[in-house]
Amino acid sequence: MLYKFKSKTTGDLIMLEPNGRRVLEIIGKPFEPQGIVLPEQMDDALAALQAAVDTTEAERQAAVKEARLRGEDPPAQEPVSLRTRIHPFMEMLRACKASNNNITWGT
Repeated sequence: MLYKFKSKTTGDLIMLEPNGRRVLEIIGKPFEPQGIVLPEQMDDALAALQAAVDTTEAERQAAVKEARLRGEDPPAQEPVSLRTRIHPFMEMLRACKASNNNITWGT
């Protein structure tokens, strides 16, 4: 299944279901087949996404540091980081906030 995020400001953004669900979870939206992010919700959504990236990266750094202290190899890194996965969505949020347009999604 796919999530397709749409707006009048940007092109469509398509995410695989696990990634779309994670974005919706981070920004506090329900996992429904359709939904909307209003312009007045976009600052909070951006802050939540940035906080999730910061937390994920801090946890990764702590795990690497801990492994090195134990003399072990650091844990494998995700092939695609959360920062990379959500960057297009964050850019969509910024553009839609600036133009005062909604983002809608459907599966």
